[in-house]
Amino acid sequence: MRAAVFQGPGEITVEEVPKPEIESPTDAIVRVTHTAVCGSDLWFYRGESDRESGTAVGHEPMGIVEEVGDEVRSVEPGDRVFAPFVVSCGYCEFCRKGLHTSCVNGDGWGGDNGGGQGEYVRSPHADGTLVRVPDRHADDEETLESILPLTDVMGTGHHAAVSAGVGEGDTCIVIGDGAVGLCGVLAARRLGAERIVAMGHHESRLDIAEEFGATETVSARGEEAVERANELTYGGANHVVECVGAASSMDTAIGVCRPGGTVGYVGVPHGVTDEGLDLLSMFRDNVALEGGVAPVRAYADELLADVLQGTLDPSPIFTKTVDLDGVPEGYRAMDEREAIKVLVKPEH
Repeated sequence: MRAAVFQGPGEITVEEVPKPEIESPTDAIVRVTHTAVCGSDLWFYRGESDRESGTAVGHEPMGIVEEVGDEVRSVEPGDRVFAPFVVSCGYCEFCRKGLHTSCVNGDGWGGDNGGGQGEYVRSPHADGTLVRVPDRHADDEETLESILPLTDVMGTGHHAAVSAGVGEGDTCIVIGDGAVGLCGVLAARRLGAERIVAMGHHESRLDIAEEFGATETVSARGEEAVERANELTYGGANHVVECVGAASSMDTAIGVCRPGGTVGYVGVPHGVTDEGLDLLSMFRDNVALEGGVAPVRAYADELLADVLQGTLDPSPIFTKTVDLDGVPEGYRAMDEREAIKVLVKPEH
């Protein structure tokens, strides 16, 4: 089979790799029909995080079940499924409490399971990982493109908003205009926020934020951005959604959070350890920090229900579509900010 492979910083190739096979009675083999390039993929693409050369990449697969192990009960060959970005067993202590990303039997995509940006993946713990799409929606392309973000960015944006405590009638500030930030706006609206201030640096993306429910936008940078957001919200918000992970964005989040408020953070931390976090400001103003890597599987069923009933549609985050051969171009486009998120259709 063919799959996208990381060769080194700035270099993704599409190679022939072994097709994954059933290795455990709890496995399933899925033929990938839709997947995506994620903003977090850019860390290794840019050489800013470690990844072994020659490894398959991608972690947002959707497709058709081709084969299942003898102990798989929740899906069968022919089912349309999608998979959260982390493999989870569904029955350990942490899965039972909804923290699937800490599953003691968990795994990632890549290596010998095929990677998410390829023709096939092997899903370990299929019953705990795969989410079945009802048959009546299984071939509706528009619906499928709305479901695909539930593999990662929609669930991640939702986790940020939930962690920030967003509820009915609240004012919320969302930091970041990438796919996760835009999904954070959608999530805040879904949870009932009355005012949503979206902060980012790209006017075209902030236009999408407004389409998703942002009531105001801030495109300034640095201290000017903090001042503008605080001016709009009369001193900041009790609920701040941080979707970038850079030290500067964390500083902004703390700067726009009202005393006693909560920052819900899901941006993969980058540079925060080296540059530090303004804990004194948080301490002084009783600002709470909640969040972390999103347990997307915990939210998948409720978000899927909303997509299927037509009340949630994150698909506008896909601004470029490629086939499998176009994956290297997809990485380049995202790296150079020419695309918000790239949809990959291996069979396109």
